[in-house]
Amino acid sequence: MTQRYVLAIDQGTTSTRAILFDQRARLTGVAQREHRQHYPRPGWMEQDALEIWRNVERIVPAALRDSGITADQVAAVGIANQRETTVVWDRRTGAPMARAIVWQDVRTEELVERMRKSAGTERIRELCGLPLATYFAAPRLRWLLDRTPGLRERAERGEVLFGTMETWLIWNLTGGADDGLHVTDVSNAGRTLLMNLSTLEWDEELLRFFDIPKAMLPRIEPSTGEFGTARRVLPGVRIAAALGDQHAALFGQTCFAPGETECTYGTGGFLLMNTGRELVRSTHGLLTTIGYQVGPEPVYALEGPIAVTGSLVQWLRDNIGLIASAPEIETLAGTVEDNGGCYLVPAFSGLYAPHWRSDSRGLLIGLTSYITKGHIARAVLEATAWQTRDVVEAMNADSGLHAGALRVAGGMTSDNLLMQIIADVLDIPVMRPIVAETVSLGAAYAAGLAVGYWPDLEGLRHNWRVAAQWLPRMDPSLRAEEYDNWKRAVELTFGWLRPKKSLT
Repeated sequence: MTQRYVLAIDQGTTSTRAILFDQRARLTGVAQREHRQHYPRPGWMEQDALEIWRNVERIVPAALRDSGITADQVAAVGIANQRETTVVWDRRTGAPMARAIVWQDVRTEELVERMRKSAGTERIRELCGLPLATYFAAPRLRWLLDRTPGLRERAERGEVLFGTMETWLIWNLTGGADDGLHVTDVSNAGRTLLMNLSTLEWDEELLRFFDIPKAMLPRIEPSTGEFGTARRVLPGVRIAAALGDQHAALFGQTCFAPGETECTYGTGGFLLMNTGRELVRSTHGLLTTIGYQVGPEPVYALEGPIAVTGSLVQWLRDNIGLIASAPEIETLAGTVEDNGGCYLVPAFSGLYAPHWRSDSRGLLIGLTSYITKGHIARAVLEATAWQTRDVVEAMNADSGLHAGALRVAGGMTSDNLLMQIIADVLDIPVMRPIVAETVSLGAAYAAGLAVGYWPDLEGLRHNWRVAAQWLPRMDPSLRAEEYDNWKRAVELTFGWLRPKKSLT
């Protein structure tokens, strides 16, 4: 019998990967291509959606070659994607109407501030589980509709389409301008500010608030849903799953029970806690979101995004020159036993969860003549750990559950000292799995489940194995004292950015 595989297309912020997995969740083939980032103005970040699609056309065959298999051995395709990045394109030609606006882009700050003063703002979180913020897709879409001549009229006629990156890729894979399917999944739709978190449908009240034409929105499906059959790149292969990247990581880490918690540490940090079938509305600064949907009912989650984790190490390397390469920070931080009394709050463009302070800016405090570059390196690592603690504390308070362990993935998990610090400040075990590509694996798992490649969730759990584990060893009184110092440092960043005075 011919061996079959599941293909994951992992469309990330900086690159796109195609990875093949076998039934034991072993990586058998991989190909990857980066795409350009465009920064036309301060705070703006754009990507070329066509470049990303062309990269997919190249990497999928390359991954098959790397695995030594043919397309007919692919049982299914699952797609994971950068979530809130916004694409609008012409239904007839397939040409993007503008560059994709990336989730990190903050051009909609003024628009969002105006919207906050509008009637109905208080209903947004109640309906979709999310706060009104530049982070999500709806303000970007509204910005494009307002700023692009003729776009709104064409959108109302259904001539132009909106989607996040998985919608764009599925549309192209299933035919593009030749009757490609316009579809998304609940995890991505739930990041637009337009989907009702209870009904899992586009919400008419939210559409009116943001003034978005419904005709341009994709059909919403479960995470393992009807995403069509590929007609391009992999003709005849079923596209069986789509998940936002962090939701895919939760799934890939097999966090299937309430209270199980995962964090992916990359440029930023993204923590998700499974809250089961219960829709937990946060009162502690977290996002209520769909974890995933396999079958008729969704599994909900609490999410705490952290804006700056890995990018803080890059800043220390590229802007400050304290280290020559990212791995050096572990060695440098290891030259001291503690932070020497200094704390670094990386609020470079404000703070995300659980504070949501756009008026905060970065702070390095506690400096004395005793402080060395080793102490500063240690403070950089501790900043990621304490931000994680802030989010986990909020999750426990909101859910009534307790994160008994933290499953981790992402590039920063190769830093053993950082992982130990996180275990120390959380006072729970931190575990890194053998398969590090948890986002890709989650997309593959969801697709494989849909076509019977894997039988059930319990079978997936058996594939999850620990590669490394860190246990807490910090004195409780020291932990409490250090956390109090961290919280005081965070509070000092509040209100640093003041509204500009009008010149009129």
